[in-house]
Amino acid sequence: MTDRLDDFSVAVADRDRHASDPARELALDCVTAGIEAAHPAGVVGDALSVEGGRLVVTSVDGETASRDLDAYDQVAVVGTGNAAGHFAAALEGLLGDRIDGGAVVPDDLVETERLAVLPGDHPTPSEAGVESARQVRAVAADADLDDLRETTDALLASGATIAEINAVRKHLSAVKGGGLARAAAPADALGLAVSDVTGDDPSVIASGPLSPDPTTYADALGVLDRHGVAVPPAVERRLDRGVAGEITETPARGDPVFDGVEVRIVASARTALNAAREVAAERGYEPLVLSSQVRGEAREAAKTHAAIAEECRAVGDPIEPPAVVLSAGEVTVTLGDDPGRGGPNGEFALSAALELDAAEPDGEGVAVVRWTASGPRGRSTRTTPVASSTTPGRCSGPVRPGRTSTTFALS
Repeated sequence: MTDRLDDFSVAVADRDRHASDPARELALDCVTAGIEAAHPAGVVGDALSVEGGRLVVTSVDGETASRDLDAYDQVAVVGTGNAAGHFAAALEGLLGDRIDGGAVVPDDLVETERLAVLPGDHPTPSEAGVESARQVRAVAADADLDDLRETTDALLASGATIAEINAVRKHLSAVKGGGLARAAAPADALGLAVSDVTGDDPSVIASGPLSPDPTTYADALGVLDRHGVAVPPAVERRLDRGVAGEITETPARGDPVFDGVEVRIVASARTALNAAREVAAERGYEPLVLSSQVRGEAREAAKTHAAIAEECRAVGDPIEPPAVVLSAGEVTVTLGDDPGRGGPNGEFALSAALELDAAEPDGEGVAVVRWTASGPRGRSTRTTPVASSTTPGRCSGPVRPGRTSTTFALS
């Protein structure tokens, strides 16, 4: 188990074509370093250890938490999300027979010895994912799968932020929004979170299954109203019933279900950014991390990033080329009435490439890579666009898996 994970490395499809110049080659190397740094095999090795029978967890802020494994009659592992399968396998390699059982629902199925790995899908629910969730905790019964799919797709197309999308999701599920903590109570729970959201808020990561929910049924309805999202009648009825107090609200801070519950963030976008920055510095490029919390419409965020790259090229400010400009965050795409194909990654890369193409000569020699781990948005599969000023329409090259981040390399 551990040996298989230790051998993990990122493969870039058709790399020779995409790494066609020094800037593109370095940009891809930064991406692969970031992905590998955020992979569960490395995260578990860096953040978790067993010392004298105690599980010690070091979070990204340097704080530690520990639990005496011998003090528990049973240790169970449950989890959901993109990284859950690989994380569970790595955790199994660390804890071995101390794990009594459990189940995880990832996108990417992996082999484990003590844990049930159940099929899931992200971000739109599927039959397999719903059945798997029932084995971790029953999903809400008022809305059926088609209703949940339709609602999720409409939210993804609306331009709503991940926090807004999750406010609705939490109130259509008995797992999200502290639901898992409610189901597990009064047992202790230690949550290990890999964050792909801006701000690293545990209540937003994976819709906060072990975290107090600051949102309400009224907030969920507010998201739908604010973005003009039409949802199936069953979904609207459930939210209305929640506002009326006919359905129990998600547990908030201070609820006793959170006694003995702790959540630690063991990897985030910063984990990947730091690894990418190190690669750039080793190659003799000056690295600059703009932010790990970029948000807004993808095409507009790309224009700002492109302008910074042009400024570097033109006057050497804020950094002198050769340089690498890095950022991370959660950008969105609002789909129109007749949308084409693609999501935030493709739109970001195309927008940046068009800006750089129009900025000659300041846009020359700049490569753009936009990469993500949080699943498709808009109408895209999980691919990583590679673009430059000379190829504004060529954005392709899948890399698996990824973290939400952007790399601009200026040669």
